[in-house]
Amino acid sequence: MHPKAPPDAVFRPALERMGLLAPGESLALEPLTGGVSSDIFLARLPRGNVCVKRALSRLRVQADWRAPVERNRYEVAWMRTAAEVAPEAVPAILGEDAQSGCFAMQWLDPDSHPVWKHQLRDGILDGHTAREVGRRLAAIHAHTAGRAAVAEAFDTEHIFVPIRIEPYLLATARVHPEHASALEQLAETTRTTRLAVVHGDVSPKNILVGPRGPVFLDAECAWYGDPAFDLAFCLNHLLLKCLWRPQWWVQYLHAYTALFETYLAGATWEPRAAVEARAARLLPGLFLARVDGKSPVEYIQSEADRDKVRRVAGALLQAPADRLGAVRDAWRAEIARWR
Repeated sequence: MHPKAPPDAVFRPALERMGLLAPGESLALEPLTGGVSSDIFLARLPRGNVCVKRALSRLRVQADWRAPVERNRYEVAWMRTAAEVAPEAVPAILGEDAQSGCFAMQWLDPDSHPVWKHQLRDGILDGHTAREVGRRLAAIHAHTAGRAAVAEAFDTEHIFVPIRIEPYLLATARVHPEHASALEQLAETTRTTRLAVVHGDVSPKNILVGPRGPVFLDAECAWYGDPAFDLAFCLNHLLLKCLWRPQWWVQYLHAYTALFETYLAGATWEPRAAVEARAARLLPGLFLARVDGKSPVEYIQSEADRDKVRRVAGALLQAPADRLGAVRDAWRAEIARWR
């Protein structure tokens, strides 16, 4: 299907092939916002609502950022794998269509499943969600660690490198030659560490807070690699939120601590100090990438705020910490300077 084809021309035949829509039945598609890498729609069907998704070859960012479209297949596989150990942590997969590269999943109504990013923005910070994100993420990593068949099924370096390592770490290295060696080493360590299935985009915008706890979405970066990436990627957002809503910086750092402590308590596949050290070393690279990489966060607008991130990230890249509490404390000290 041509990438410029109207949504109905893409999703109607795909839904019919999935057996979710009969020929001639009504279909209403409503675009869902927030993603840069996929077309996502709420599909209103005679049998009920579903969410449909198709990956894009060129992501909707200012930089030229491209990635293989077959990543949808691995997103579906990640959700099915995660459901083996934490079924409440993922939406149910309702069908997939290889011909169009689309899949359909359970629709989770925003009224009962708000986005965690929106709650963080609005000051809804009880600590429970952060702890449960850490617990469920560790459970999924532990469930997939050391399994040769799973490693073979998620042999997706050809996706993970262009959609994560290159735009975050290597692109940032080109912007900051003074940190290029450290960033390139982080990229190589991440690329070559193969321990468990990684989600690849554990961000508050991709986590819904449902009645039964957090639900993970958007696993199209799924890869058998370093679980420290998922931990660092999510913690990074909790640090950055201190600039978005500075009045709640204490609560964001409490959430950061709750998440990593709960995660490490469930890290059974290797010594906890080892996964923590890799996450703590990677985190400053991801921190810097969200202001100077290919996918800067939209809510850090001022150069003064970007410089705060650069200052802390740069110091930690030059003198790496092995403990996530040390990264938190370095950011807390920076916050104290400008409050």
